Amino acid sequence: MRHKGFGFFLIWALAAGQGCGSHSAHTPFATDPEVTIDLAQIRTRGSLTALLDNNSISYYIYKGAPMGYEYELLKKLAAYLKVELKIKLVTGIEQAIDLLNKGEGDILAFPFTVTPERLNYVAFTEPHFETHQVLVQKKPANWRMLAPEQLDKKLVRHPQGLAGQEVFVLRGSAFRDELVSLNTQLANPILIREDSATAATESLIQKVATGEIKFTVTDEVIANVNALYYPNLDIGTVVSESQQIAWAVRKNSPELVENLNVWLGKIKKSGLFKQIYSKYFKSSRLALARIKADADPLEVKQLSPYDEQLKKGAEQLGWDWRLVASVVYQESNFNPRVKSWAGAIGLMQIMPETGEYFGASNLWDPSQNINVGIRFLKFLDKHWAKTVPDTDERMKFVLASYNVGLSHVIDAQKLAIKYGKDPAVWDENVEYFLLQKSDPKYFRDPVTVVGYCRCDGPVRYVKEVLQRYDEYKLRVAA
Repeated sequence: MRHKGFGFFLIWALAAGQGCGSHSAHTPFATDPEVTIDLAQIRTRGSLTALLDNNSISYYIYKGAPMGYEYELLKKLAAYLKVELKIKLVTGIEQAIDLLNKGEGDILAFPFTVTPERLNYVAFTEPHFETHQVLVQKKPANWRMLAPEQLDKKLVRHPQGLAGQEVFVLRGSAFRDELVSLNTQLANPILIREDSATAATESLIQKVATGEIKFTVTDEVIANVNALYYPNLDIGTVVSESQQIAWAVRKNSPELVENLNVWLGKIKKSGLFKQIYSKYFKSSRLALARIKADADPLEVKQLSPYDEQLKKGAEQLGWDWRLVASVVYQESNFNPRVKSWAGAIGLMQIMPETGEYFGASNLWDPSQNINVGIRFLKFLDKHWAKTVPDTDERMKFVLASYNVGLSHVIDAQKLAIKYGKDPAVWDENVEYFLLQKSDPKYFRDPVTVVGYCRCDGPVRYVKEVLQRYDEYKLRVAA
């Protein structure tokens, strides 16, 4: 279940447009601090403003709550500094540096590669970790049938294999700099194609997975996370030496960077840093998201030990109880002891904030868990009844909202209206625009509110829940 914003408050200011007022014609951003704001001023103000990218690692909305590697660390940092955390989303590296130096943010909390050039513009913290850049390429269609050595022969395994090839990277990124460096070693240069400064690394990775482009370059940590979602991607070709990843502040904020380094040292020593790092970069989040049974009997008299409560809950919703059962199976495989990587609990994978909102005292109790899930489904149904009158269509909107969050589906509906699709029809209409929310063109559209979403998961969720419901109807009495 992906619950929608109950129990949390986030001060969220969307960043202004692309940075302007640069100090030279060659740098479209402020290259030096234009304000004097250090830790003392931040504490007097009472808030720390962090500049964040909206992607599936740094910051995103999941189960209705803000999450992300950078976001979780920033919450800990703000508590350590005893200030309030404010988030400002930015659309690229150049804009981030521009806003930082103009005082519209205090810390640039990106997975930011430390480079000599960037030291001219910002001051880096101690590194979070080290990584290297890898080539992202699509495996051949028959890759599952190939032995490893056969697969290697069909892939680019050395930078020389990129000679004369188009490789797409973000403008102003360290990935572009690495390719420029590689070109000095090649007789036939790599054709470097720089995407706009407002593009997203993950959108380029998705284009490789779908075959729209052949190659991009990214950090290994980002590549590993995306490879979970796109198993047809190969990320095994290293194209750089080891590089340090750090956060950045203005060059005239020595007290802030000193305290950041002290805090970073403490959380690394305590094990907290390792815990958060592992959560976002090492756990197989797809594997934890859904548990599937190996087989189902052809004839079933009972779906679960909770059938009677599911039947009573379905009456409150006006749904077939077997549809509710399909939701529970999708969420937990009827296992009341499941806890997701994101903290969702029990049979219907309830987030603690949602449980608290609906008055639950113990989400591990199957009865309370189902009760909260039913009440939330009813809440969603009531919301979508305002704009989706057809009950069958509305069911799909409710299921998608339960999985990914009400706000993301509202964004998709707004996009459908803007682009002339039917906002009350799911298939190929609102569903289509939900899928587009990993594309910067759409998730940064002014009509959207919550930004980036890798929403192929919720689209599959709706299909799988309804397919299983059809199976249940054939095999289980109403």
